[in-house]
Formats: sequence, structure tokens, C-alpha cells
Amino acid sequence: MSVGATTRLSRLLAMVPWLLQRQGVPLEEAAKHFGITADQLVKDLELLFVCGTPGHMPDDLIEADWESGRVYLDNAEAISRPLRLGVDEAVALLVGLRTLAQVPGLHDRDAVESALAKLSAAAGEAAGVADSLTVDLARGTQEVTLATVRDGLRLHRRLHLTYLVPSRDETTERDVDPMRIVSVAGRWYLEAWCHRAEGVRLFRLDRVVTVALLDVDGTPPPEAVSRDAGESLFTPSPDDLVVTLDLAPGSRWVAEYYPVEDVEEQPGGGLRVRLRTANPDWVPRLCLRLGGGARIVTPDDVADRLVATATAALALYDAAPA
Repeated sequence: MSVGATTRLSRLLAMVPWLLQRQGVPLEEAAKHFGITADQLVKDLELLFVCGTPGHMPDDLIEADWESGRVYLDNAEAISRPLRLGVDEAVALLVGLRTLAQVPGLHDRDAVESALAKLSAAAGEAAGVADSLTVDLARGTQEVTLATVRDGLRLHRRLHLTYLVPSRDETTERDVDPMRIVSVAGRWYLEAWCHRAEGVRLFRLDRVVTVALLDVDGTPPPEAVSRDAGESLFTPSPDDLVVTLDLAPGSRWVAEYYPVEDVEEQPGGGLRVRLRTANPDWVPRLCLRLGGGARIVTPDDVADRLVATATAALALYDAAPA
């Protein structure tokens, strides 16, 4: 669902009970209340005409009238009823909010804690059940590493990392200014300004060999900006492996879908692209999915891995019964 569709759905859900309580409200006044134009409000009301309870019969749909310049709504009581959560739904929501409140670097912690307090007061027995449940956010991560990184973030202190680079099977020494800690797919990451790379980088905490809290101010420089939610979370690093691919004309979309460092036009409408990856295992899988639409130019070991995977797959077809 697009951001526009999400915003409109939220507005419609708020609009129905508001209009039901203000039958005959002037069209312009209603539009002003929701921060939209009168034309947009009319479009929303036209959409409400095809909304309602399951059944899709005329009596199941919302009725709206605005021809006189005033808005009247009917047959929408079901949507205007307050949301009621079951015990299991309330418990899940409470535990989720409490877990979210524990995340270091959370920007809207006050809003989360306010919502948690209101829900706990209204949840009744579900609040007691939720109190008995905990989520271990540090599972699978070295607790000392996570605790030290949290201290650096809280105290605005610089960190010294010994960090493993799997693509080269070596460790690097880095001084970083912590910006935030994020959890993605069960793994913890530190987003920080890396003084070695002179840029914002993302470090997997389970690849941090050692971490030390330095007696140096760790406030990131002004150019250190966290990536927006709409952007890719992972920023390619100079330590990542460089892979060169030749793409057939039908596979040009790869250059738009994946972050690439540079693109060269090839004869016949193809492309040669170079990209960085911390884990090259996905590259052969991508090429297999593209069939003959991609070829790994470099490095040789990744190309050899593609050949071996394709050969093994073909062998399974040969071994299958007719």
C-alpha cells in the first residue's frame, strides 16, 4: 500500500465517526477539519459509498449525502464502533510495545510509553498476563558487546571496534561515533560514523570481535545522517566485495532494483554493472533466476560458484526418473 493510500485510509476511518456525530456539517468545515480540499472530501465520500459490511448489498453499504453543501452520513454505525481487542491481541500488543520501548536510540520513546500506559490501564486481565512475558532482545548477540555499544550511545562516547570482514576473511580496526542501534531480522546492527571510511556505516554486532569505550567525545559530525525508513537500510561499504555483472537487455531492471556503483552501456542494449556486497552468496542465485540474462565477469570465485550450482541443479534433472 502506498503512503498516500495509507494516509487516506486513516483519514476515512477517522472521518466516519466524526461525521456521524456532526450530521449536516458544512462541506467546507469538514474539509478544513481534516486538512483537505472540498474536492478531496467529495472524493472520499464517493469512496465511502462502496464501503460497508460484508454482503455487498445496498443495505450493507454506507450512505452519504452532500448535495446540499452539508454532509449527512447513515448506515455506518458498524465502522464507528470503538475497537475491541481480545485478550490474546491485547497481550501481543502490550508485549510488542514494551519490547519496542527497550530499543536503544528510539526517537519517539515518550509516545510509545504513553500508548503503553493507556493500553495497560484499559487492558484489564491482559495487562497482568503481559507482565509475565519478556522478550530477550540480546539473544544471539554477545551481551558484553551490546552493553558496551549501548553505553557509547547513551554517553556520546567514541567506540573502537575490531570488526570482521567476511568477504576478505580479515579483521579491521575502526573508531566510530555511534548514532543508533537497530534490530533487523533477528540481528543487531550499529549505525555509526566510521572515521576510517569517513562516512555512515552499518556494523553487524555479531561480527564485532572486540569493542572498547574510548574516553573521547563520540558525537557524530553534522554530515552523519541516519538513512530514512524509505531508503535501503544497508549502505555499501568499501570493505564489501566488488562484483561485475553483464546484463542482457531483458535484465536491465537489476541496475534499478539493486544499488550499483556504476553502469556501462553494452552493444545490443545490455549493461555492465558493478556492485558491492558483504555476502556474495546471493549473486549466483540472482543469475540463476535470470537464466541467460546475466553473466558474472568478476570475481572468478563467484563465477565458479555459479557454474558449480548450475551444474549440480542440472545433475538433479538427469537423475530424476522419466
